[in-house]
Amino acid sequence: MVSMRKIPIREWNGGSCSMQDKLKKLIGDNINFVFVGEAGSGKSEISINFAKWLVQLQDKPVHFFDMDMTKPLFRSRDVEMQMEALGIICHHEKQFMDAPTVVGGVNRLLKDDSCYVVMDVGGDHIGARAIGGYAPKLNKDNTIVYYVLNAYRPWSNDIDHIDGTLGQILGVSHIQLGKLHMVNNPNNGITTTAKEFIEGSRKMSEMVTPYIAVDFACVRDDLYEDVKESSDVPVFPIELYLTYPWLQNDLPNGQPVPGRG
Repeated sequence: MVSMRKIPIREWNGGSCSMQDKLKKLIGDNINFVFVGEAGSGKSEISINFAKWLVQLQDKPVHFFDMDMTKPLFRSRDVEMQMEALGIICHHEKQFMDAPTVVGGVNRLLKDDSCYVVMDVGGDHIGARAIGGYAPKLNKDNTIVYYVLNAYRPWSNDIDHIDGTLGQILGVSHIQLGKLHMVNNPNNGITTTAKEFIEGSRKMSEMVTPYIAVDFACVRDDLYEDVKESSDVPVFPIELYLTYPWLQNDLPNGQPVPGRG
């Protein structure tokens, strides 16, 4: 693993710095953002929120590519109408069984400096195959590839498992190791507590930071105020869009399902 830049926490989680200012510091001059990682790590939720944050900068149109062909649920395209209402331009192809499909327009927009591109990639090496053909463009200087880590997923519970999954993803996507930036997303779904976020964030930080810096962490927006000062990296609140009515069964009696999906 390689060392990556790490922005001091005092520039992020304190003072009068706005969310837009935080995002600008995070992205720098980059315009293309790709989210990969283990299945179930929370890539889609973070991708949608990240695209929303870019829209709020109000300086460029934001194109969102749903590249996930690995599952029938929890796909960003399932909330396409909500995303378009936020000002996000969505691109995807219909999924038919396990037939391989290619989303149109990727190459053209990755070369377009007048817009932002966000790519939500399917989980593990199976999903990452979808972006292998775009590696020459994704490995350029104007692109960040975010690897989403969730300490509560089975293949992210120790550094050897993380390294193994990461190696497989890099192998099929042809992304250069030096392009990777890490995102900490400790969660157990909609039932996640502030304590679980804090413990998962600490565990992941202890495992990976000796090898590579974590750029930022994400937490459900209703937990943000309780945990925003708890992490050694910037914490961003995210809204949940990919929720379903049947998830109500996982919550205490009478508690509404968080999210908008």
